[in-house]
Amino acid sequence: MTTKQRFRNNKYRLEIRERDHGPAHVHLTGGGFDVIIDLVSLATDGEWPRGLREEVLAWVSAHRKELMEEWQKWHP
Repeated sequence: MTTKQRFRNNKYRLEIRERDHGPAHVHLTGGGFDVIIDLVSLATDGEWPRGLREEVLAWVSAHRKELMEEWQKWHP
């Protein structure tokens, strides 16, 4: 697992899991939450921590290229 970014004083972290299933995605975890974010469509699955959705999706959108490169490194 590779932590790519932390949110809300490190309570939540955005992760790429090395041995994960496709399609390309990241996980937002912490505080009992696990949200899956598709790197192509930005579609999500899971319950979001209150008030964090816009911030996280904006960050993922701005860093999508590097996140996709990291995903492809671990999932050739």
